[in-house]
Amino acid sequence: MLIKLFLLFTLVPLLELWILIKLGSLVGTLPTILIVASTGFAGVLLAKSQGLTVLNRMRHDMKQGILPGNKLIDGVCILIGGAFLITPGLLTDLLGFSLLVPQTRDWVKSIARRYLRRVLDSGTFYIWQR
Repeated sequence: MLIKLFLLFTLVPLLELWILIKLGSLVGTLPTILIVASTGFAGVLLAKSQGLTVLNRMRHDMKQGILPGNKLIDGVCILIGGAFLITPGLLTDLLGFSLLVPQTRDWVKSIARRYLRRVLDSGTFYIWQR
């Protein structure tokens, strides 16, 4: 697990940096900076909008006596997507937007459910306790 995290936190930023350098050489430094800044700004607005929508749906469900389990997963996806969008880079922006748009978020949630089901069924899921 430690090796996977190490690779994640070293390879992804290096790949992001490489993409930004290539993009900067194609379109220029200022347009590249504007692209990264505008995707971050648009992401913040989209995250706020989607977050408030999910929060209002959760409130409505709770008033009706319905547990908002699926909407909680939506909220977590929106939170993670917003975090990806404030991280500079185009790959993280793409992943962040995919977690904020409801149609692609549903696809990501279905993949996560299948993965969790497989891990739970195999018995390799551990919760660390002190």
